Amino acid sequence: MRRDRHGRGMRGPLAPGALPLRRTPVEEFDALVMESVVAIERRLAETLGGKFTDLRHIEFAVDEVPPEPQSYDADIVEDRGVPLSKLYPSQPGTAAASPRIVLYRRPIELRGESKADMESLVRSVLVEQLASLLNLPPEDLEF
Repeated sequence: MRRDRHGRGMRGPLAPGALPLRRTPVEEFDALVMESVVAIERRLAETLGGKFTDLRHIEFAVDEVPPEPQSYDADIVEDRGVPLSKLYPSQPGTAAASPRIVLYRRPIELRGESKADMESLVRSVLVEQLASLLNLPPEDLEF
């Protein structure tokens, strides 16, 4: 830390280099999505005994906001007309060979009044999309 020059206050880093800084909201949301995916994988292992227990073949992505509205698509989970997530099915032989589930961060954050609400909403959106993709009842995935 350097000396205070011309009354401008502390000059130097706000936190020591060894101290981790607080995660950004984007990092928090990404971590929440991955924690939910891991919990759903555990639930699948418990209920189905080894069948569909590995979700590594599915890509999970987070986008800020949904793209411009398009025609109604059955692979979209929405709330009051605002998309919260979209399922892109696999397309063998192309760059999109794996199925992809995209969650839209801002619409989900705006609907969650607390962290618990947001966790519940992320979990329910993931369960709905995974149930559709794996042709399973949502009850098998809920935890």
